[in-house]
Amino acid sequence: DQVFKHIFEAYAGFRPFQKAWLDVGIFASHIGFESAISKDNWTLTRSLMAENSPYYEAGARFTYEVAPQLTLTALALNGWQRINENNQAKALGTQIQWKPTDKLLINSSGFYGNEQPQDSARRRRYFHDFYATYAATDRLSLAVVFDVGRQESERRGGKADTWHTGAAFVRYKLAEQWTAVLRGEYYRADRGVIINSFSPRAGDADFNTKGASLGLDYAPTSNVLFRVEGRVLDAKDNIFQQKAGRLSDSYGNLTSSIALSF
Repeated sequence: DQVFKHIFEAYAGFRPFQKAWLDVGIFASHIGFESAISKDNWTLTRSLMAENSPYYEAGARFTYEVAPQLTLTALALNGWQRINENNQAKALGTQIQWKPTDKLLINSSGFYGNEQPQDSARRRRYFHDFYATYAATDRLSLAVVFDVGRQESERRGGKADTWHTGAAFVRYKLAEQWTAVLRGEYYRADRGVIINSFSPRAGDADFNTKGASLGLDYAPTSNVLFRVEGRVLDAKDNIFQQKAGRLSDSYGNLTSSIALSF
């Protein structure tokens, strides 16, 4: 139903026993360092890896706090960023979050499922997301993210398509209300699997792109955020659409936003 397109989170949960939660419904994805909510991200624009992995999921989520520093999560899902099921198979997810110190957080998330619309077309997808954040000082914070995935070929016995992508973030607090963020990223996908490619050789060509961004944030109050960011992307092939349908191997933009939260 079209109304579901407007839902990001809608779930209910209960505590079956001490230190455990069971949630059922639509909830934020267990995959990735970045959220669909822009103001919660370190950068204004989202990385290529974030735009090509789930922001939300639907199903059941079981979370258990082993210790204050360690949380385990298991998920049964309708699929890869899906609310309604598109086949008879369910997807499975896992997440481990470990916080050995107040400054360091390490996350490991996994996904397994068949994302094809017909049950007869089994193309199983295996995916792992890793990220770590570190608060080096009161002003300086660092983050590294790495994703790797594999999906079976549409040809039985054919070589599986793989993709891997990474990003590094440096966030520095310039003053009480000012923050600067630098990001470097890359994305590599066999035959453009997962990510759409506009290359004239799409379907055969690999997607190979790297990029960087620099942003500046101003937060006059806790619920108002002004942001501006410059970003450039550079690809191996002509995959970026320009004016009049022209294709180019590079792309750049300047983005600004005002976010209000209540």
